[in-house]
Order: sequence, then structure tokens, then C-alpha cells
Amino acid sequence: MPEHRPRRALVTGGAGFIGSNFIAWWLGEDHDVHVVDLDRLTYAGSLENLASVRDSSRHQFVQGDICDRALVRRLLEQEAVDTIVHFAAESHVDRSIDGPAPFIHTNVVGTFTLLEAARDVWAGDASTRFHHVSTDEVYGTLALNDPRFDESTPYQPNSPYSASKASSDHLVRAYHHTFGLPVTVSNCSNNYGPHQHPEKFIPTVIRSALARQPIPVYGDGSNRRDWLYVADHCRAIGAVLANGSSGETYCIGGDAEAANLTIARTICGVMDEMLPERAPHESLITFVRDRPGHDWRYAIDASKVRRTFGWMPLESFETGIRKTVAWYLQRLQAR
Repeated sequence: MPEHRPRRALVTGGAGFIGSNFIAWWLGEDHDVHVVDLDRLTYAGSLENLASVRDSSRHQFVQGDICDRALVRRLLEQEAVDTIVHFAAESHVDRSIDGPAPFIHTNVVGTFTLLEAARDVWAGDASTRFHHVSTDEVYGTLALNDPRFDESTPYQPNSPYSASKASSDHLVRAYHHTFGLPVTVSNCSNNYGPHQHPEKFIPTVIRSALARQPIPVYGDGSNRRDWLYVADHCRAIGAVLANGSSGETYCIGGDAEAANLTIARTICGVMDEMLPERAPHESLITFVRDRPGHDWRYAIDASKVRRTFGWMPLESFETGIRKTVAWYLQRLQAR
């Protein structure tokens, strides 16, 4: 497929964690792209995340719902959008257990609404692109010696969140195969870095340690995840947008698999170095009741994106977590 050169892009969920990092990276990387940023500003989105692009003439923020088909269609038409990068999603597993309905509404109905609007407005224009950002959680869980997830792994979602994302992935694929919509999909491992919502695991460890409060770790802490620094994820999405093949899926991982307890201990060690007067932080780690249906292991084989685009993570977990801890400490201590 010829190189795709986005010029007028709609980014959904651009005030959230990964979306805001991606917009800042993209505007700095491509000086010709104009971004229309659509975000409902729920609890997970904040205009503070967009401070670095607030004065950019190539960034236009619109507060609105991706389920509002009239709004989405109007933005596609009026802004002559040629590319959609779809981040907007309800993404916290615990919240999906407490109340699944918002996850079905945003992740399934919202994705359907975007696809329908794109199909109507683009009307078979092959120069357009719909990129859907998804998760490795759609593949279910792995045993310790199972091979890592790749693009051929069958879907086996185990939580309402992962089921809603699996549903949206299938919709995107169906709109490509049935209607010819030019799409790409990426399934990423656990992201971390600046601007992540405080309820997520790594910010929770940092915030709790700084406050000298118990650091909650589910179960016995043995659950394993693959960690991807958010800036590396942004670079990979940029590569898929520019050179990915329509209809293809790309797994993006950080090649940094570790048990949750190891991650918590690593963060505590970094904080001991940065705040020696408060050490040791590891004594604050507290095991709490496990979440229902907790997937034990996720791990991604990112060979395809490495081979296809020459991409690889620039941050190891050791370098990325130091940057992340420093970013959070600077902001939390300033309050």
C-alpha cells in the first residue's frame, strides 16, 4: 500500500493519556498535519494533558461525544478529515466490573458511530485511513510458558472491558472486509508514562509511596504484564499510519514483561534514590483482595512491527520508569 500522508486528522480521546501524548508527538514530528481533537472530557480526560499544544494553530479541540453521529459527521465534512486515529475508550477493568454499560456504549457504539460516519463521508476514497487503537487484553490470558500474543492469536476476552474492545476490533475489521473502508488496527501492551490517570497501577504505586500510604498490589503480585513506554507506542502508531497495509493488525509491545510485584518494587527502588529521606518505600507494599477474573499474564510478540517498519522501543523499562517517576514526583510535590 502506498505511504499514507495524513493532513487533516480527527483524533478521538485526545485529552486522555495515550491520545494527548500522541498528539504532542505527532504535531512535533509532522509539521504539515492538522489535528481535530474530539474528547468528551470524562474523568479520564483533561485539558491539562494538552498544555504543550494549547497554542498550536494545528490543534483544534472539540468537546463532544464519539457517539454523537451528527457531530462526528460534521467534523469529518467541515474539516475535510482524511484520517481518524481512534483512542477514545473506557479502559479501566475495575470500573468495567462495577458497571459494564459505559464500556459497551463508548467502546462498541462509539466505534460503530465513527465507522458509519467515515463510511458515509469518505464514500470509498482509498486515500483515507481509519486507525483503531486496541489492547492486548482482547486475547485473554497466558500461562507462564505459553507463547506471547501475536496478530494470529485467537480472541478470548475475559472482562467486560476486554470484551467491549474485542467487539470494537471486530467491527473495524468487518467494515474493511464488507465495505472496503481503509483501516488498520493496533493491539498494544500496558502503557505507562506522563499524563496517565492516577487510578492506573503505576501512578497508584508512585502516588501511594509519596503519600506514605499502603501500596495496593492485587493477590500475591504474581500477575505479569508487558510494559510499553507511551512515547514508544506513539512512534509505532505513527509508523502504522504512514506505512501500514489496509486491513492489517499490528501488535505493539515493549518487550518488558514482569510481575506486578516486581514493578512495584522497582518503582520503590527508584523512589528510594530520588527521595532517600523517605526510604524505604517497599515496606508500604500491601497485598489486597484480587479482582474477579483477573487475567494472569499478558505478553506481546512485536516482531511484525519491528520487521515491517524497523521500529523498536527506545526506552527500556528501567529508563522509562525513571522518567515516569520523575514526572509524577515533580507534579505531585508541587501541589
